[in-house]
Amino acid sequence: MSEVPAGMDLGGVARRPPRPTVTMTVTRDGPEGLEVLLGLRSPTMRAFPQTWAFPGGGVARGEAEAFAAADLPSVGDEHDLARFAGAREMAEELGWWWDGERLQTIDADLRTSLLTDRGAWAKAMKAGSPAVDLRGMKVISQRTTPPFGPMQFDNTFLHVHLGSADDTPELDLEPQTEFTEMRWATPAKFLQDWRNHTMRIAPPVVSLLQFLERRLGSNGGDAAEAMAFVARQQPGRASILFAYGVQVVPVPTATLPPADHTNCYLLGPPGGPILIVDPAITHRESMEHLADVVDRHGGEVQAYLYTHGHGDHVGDEDLLREAFDVPIWGHEEGGMRIDKALNDGDVVDLGEHRWTVLHTPGHHPGHLCLLGDAGLIAGDMVAGIGTILIPPGQGDMNVYLEQLERLASLEPHMIFASHGPVITRPLALLNHYVNHRRARHAKVLDAVQAGRSSVAEIATEAYADSPDAHPGLAQDQTLAHLLAHAQQGTVRQHNGGWHPA
Repeated sequence: MSEVPAGMDLGGVARRPPRPTVTMTVTRDGPEGLEVLLGLRSPTMRAFPQTWAFPGGGVARGEAEAFAAADLPSVGDEHDLARFAGAREMAEELGWWWDGERLQTIDADLRTSLLTDRGAWAKAMKAGSPAVDLRGMKVISQRTTPPFGPMQFDNTFLHVHLGSADDTPELDLEPQTEFTEMRWATPAKFLQDWRNHTMRIAPPVVSLLQFLERRLGSNGGDAAEAMAFVARQQPGRASILFAYGVQVVPVPTATLPPADHTNCYLLGPPGGPILIVDPAITHRESMEHLADVVDRHGGEVQAYLYTHGHGDHVGDEDLLREAFDVPIWGHEEGGMRIDKALNDGDVVDLGEHRWTVLHTPGHHPGHLCLLGDAGLIAGDMVAGIGTILIPPGQGDMNVYLEQLERLASLEPHMIFASHGPVITRPLALLNHYVNHRRARHAKVLDAVQAGRSSVAEIATEAYADSPDAHPGLAQDQTLAHLLAHAQQGTVRQHNGGWHPA
């Protein structure tokens, strides 16, 4: 992304109310203590593909009416609708239902119908088969997802405890498509794999596992007390961890819609040295929030690093120095004041973590990325939401494409972009960017060879397959492609128009 091109009004983000969702934390007593059930989300899932998470999903439309009509034994509080939806999700994804004392295996025909008929659950509940009792589903947390995009989710975390491993019903994943694998393990085991970057775990799940791990380690392994401890935690105190040693702090910025935040990253394991990347802070409230996050991290800030100098990445230097009076790092062509220049191949040492500096021009002449075992700090090379602009004159489409291919060849574990959520299928996204931009590059050349000469005419033809594209942005990016073609010698500019070379 970048700042909105000068003179172009794209309008603001119309942020809708958070969508209600629910997840099920299912636990049991294993041979090494409390075990938690996590599932590996399918590569086809829109949110957190190929990431380990709790079962769950959205509260469906009409579910409130269905719950009211079912007349189930319930707690009678504001979370009963979430429990109703959570019971449905558990039936769909795991094949289980709660009878008030333990989990049972759902009828195979009913489960099949749940996956194809949205009304099947309400019909079954109204008929009393299965006789679901919502009262054993305890609320342990409620959190609203960070503002990475215009849609947020208000998620209720529910908990069901099975007792011993011998009480675990048979698990059948065959009918559903959301999970490819399910696994039982202690919080400590899951987090060990996560810290070793051998397991991707959804950020809210990480924080719940951390609460459990710490409490179980201090209370003698009392599982019931540990779950009660998790339920007492304040959601605002939970860190947003995209990976071990990669914490994100969303900062409000005037960036390209639909985004309205830039991801500021704290790099470094807890208690160790910290590098703060892209602190795009221009308001005191954001500065104080960042300082609070650093305080909870427990480490010492070494420097600020800017991936590049666009306005939605660079903060107010006076405000930042109030928080931490540390040097500013960046590339010498980054377009902002720096105290230390970083170049391709430099290594940033943060204790047990090391990050290699990559100079990746194209979007901006001084653009930097950082590559580590956790993944790639990608700046504006790609985005988790929206698109990336190549500013004509400042950027270079040919170089940008070359750098995208270079990043793909490095096969990062994950991508931490400046806008949007964590990217858990990095190669798929990088290859999509390359293929999409090269296809657009070819369409621009085809339009010129077909006799279109003005930028507006060329853009109309080149973007015919994208009717929702903003006309101003389409023309802006068409010009970037034309300049790249001119470098390649395939087109030339003459008499105010563009023509085949």
